[in-house]
Amino acid sequence: MTQPHLPADAPALPPPPAAPAVQGQGHGRPKQPPLTRVWRGRSDDPRWARPAFLGLLLVVALAYLWNLSASGYANSFYSAAVQAGSQSWKAMFFGSLDSANAITVDKPPASLWPMALSVRIFGLSSWTILVPQVLMGVATAGVLYAAVRRRFSAAAGLLTVAAFALTPVAALMFRFNNPDALLALLMTVTVYCVLRGMENGRTKWLVWAGVAVGLAFLAKTLQAFLILPPLAVLYAVFAPGRPLKRIGQLLLSGLTMVVAGGWWVAVVELWPASSRPYIGGSQNNSFLELTFGYNGLGRINGEETGSVGGGGGGMGGGSQWGETGIDRMFNSEIGSQISWLLPAALLLLVAGVVVTWKARRTDTARAAFLAWGGSLVMTMVVFSFMAGIFHQYYTVALAPYAAALVGMGASVLWEERARFTASAALGVTVAVTAVWSYVLLNRTPDYVPWLRWVILVGGVAAGLGIAVAGRLNRQLALGAAGVGLVAALAGPTAYTISTLDTGHSGSIVTAGPAGASTMGGRGGGPGGGEGGMRGGGMQPPGQGRQAGQGGQGQQAGGMGQPPTGGMPGQGQNQGTGNGKQQGGTGTLPGGTGTMPGGAGMGERGFAGGMGGGGMGGLLNGAQVNAKAKALVEKNADDYTWAAAAIGSQNAASYQLSTGKPVMAIGGFNGSDPSPTLAQFKSYVEDGKIHYFIGGGMGGMGGGSGSASKIQSWVEKNYTKVTVGSATFYDLTQPKS
Repeated sequence: MTQPHLPADAPALPPPPAAPAVQGQGHGRPKQPPLTRVWRGRSDDPRWARPAFLGLLLVVALAYLWNLSASGYANSFYSAAVQAGSQSWKAMFFGSLDSANAITVDKPPASLWPMALSVRIFGLSSWTILVPQVLMGVATAGVLYAAVRRRFSAAAGLLTVAAFALTPVAALMFRFNNPDALLALLMTVTVYCVLRGMENGRTKWLVWAGVAVGLAFLAKTLQAFLILPPLAVLYAVFAPGRPLKRIGQLLLSGLTMVVAGGWWVAVVELWPASSRPYIGGSQNNSFLELTFGYNGLGRINGEETGSVGGGGGGMGGGSQWGETGIDRMFNSEIGSQISWLLPAALLLLVAGVVVTWKARRTDTARAAFLAWGGSLVMTMVVFSFMAGIFHQYYTVALAPYAAALVGMGASVLWEERARFTASAALGVTVAVTAVWSYVLLNRTPDYVPWLRWVILVGGVAAGLGIAVAGRLNRQLALGAAGVGLVAALAGPTAYTISTLDTGHSGSIVTAGPAGASTMGGRGGGPGGGEGGMRGGGMQPPGQGRQAGQGGQGQQAGGMGQPPTGGMPGQGQNQGTGNGKQQGGTGTLPGGTGTMPGGAGMGERGFAGGMGGGGMGGLLNGAQVNAKAKALVEKNADDYTWAAAAIGSQNAASYQLSTGKPVMAIGGFNGSDPSPTLAQFKSYVEDGKIHYFIGGGMGGMGGGSGSASKIQSWVEKNYTKVTVGSATFYDLTQPKS
């Protein structure tokens, strides 16, 4: 099982060892007890392999659990939906933002279900929301090991797990409550199932792959389909069996995918709109419109009605979401999140295909390289050129694919090191990885300044040693390999440690130390403004707030460098465009710098100074003071909604603080046409809403303008009451 490839006349996979007979039934050794099998692993494994794997999983779990509560409620947008789902099964099914089912999040709800069940069982806290995400990370690591170990060495599997867990964006998103964690897990399961099917052509594995993709669709819609083209072509060409059988299996897998992902869509579309929540993010209360518009083609071409900015992106090499192009995954906006091992993964993909090129058609080693490599390249290309909403943390989808290629490729070349071409390829890969780590670390020159030089010198030296490893004795060769491994992983490890040691909250978050990632653009969508929140943010009661890492930033050339801490409205950012904007209780971070294609807000624009002090604005929920909390809680059970606020983050702040449903007018950006002014008036007349929380966004991003009309109507007809720095309107007390 440790050979890199098979000769052309060999079977596609060595036959599995015969199942041991139960004692007293035929021949063979006694069947091992279940716990022994878990600890010992496969009969052909080295004795150290399974304990090392389980120990590594434990280390990953403990590391990802470290300092977990520092993130508080993380993304309040999703935490409010989780809270609602823990209180109402209907809200859980639809993914509603409140338990009274006014409007949903702008994604399907599958990623919310594990967290909602956890909160329903154990109560609302940072841990009950985020631990399920950590478990998804551990599960992803386990599936990766299983996939790689079936065809390659145990060392390859362990290296894969380490490379995955030490990717900074993975350490970020498997400790955060966005849908990307579940998506990455299910995409990894999909590749695993396809590779299992390619071993013997059994249909059941293609069916399970279809189930995984269907569930992934219910986590993040069309992003789940990115890897389907390379996997379908791979199976059609290289799987065992007759061509017609392979095509039939793929069709059956596709049908399974449609059923696994389409059942929920069918229920939502057939359910009477009057008795279900409005579909957040859509302009016509349609999940299909949301899927193929805002969350579909809009992400590719930038035409996303309802997002902040109202669409209007382009494919011309740059957009309000950052520079597009073939180097996007490596630039200063994205590189520090995911690209540490991308050069190695791509080089090892080529090397793995070359080494296995002459193997028979159904060779499973080559299939593994093509499956993981095709998934990586396809996703990278789409991410690199999409002109719509794009955030750094999306790149967590690449982490499992890159890690598998690193583990498999390094194992294959090391086993072939007696051939100079193989050892030289591995040496070059190590040296290139060290040089690229130096480049990435040099972008934050004040962060552990000596580290980049140690990595550069050690990595290049190790690369030279590995290049001639076939001519060295075993001890020297292993020494060079050890130094190379440390040099390759030291950079991402340092950034991962910084990520684990820092709380992250808000709509946009980035991994690594302060200043590791810069990105220009405007907000929109869950995670819709720019500039990750580090510390601060909405915290569960009794957990306190982690200090932010500053609150000042510099906007450069209109593209903007995000502030690295502090709440919206705290501190000031110097804008290089039109200076500072004042708004409400704080200075609007970022100024109004020049954006590609026209003027636009700077980083974290719209986030602060929204006028309703205590309001989190577009990017994040804020702390709700005790007096405001008491006011909203007063007689709250007598109303369907204790309050209403424009924008989901604003509503989430009060809902998470009080535990009472708060209507999010206009959804995330305040731009969805729900409710209309007429509907809102009807709710008020029926006594369903107690308070309107002032100071919201008034609707941004080219939507219907319902939120602005509602706010104007309320301000005209109801008396303003100030509690601390927050403004309320009692909708049961009209002006005389």
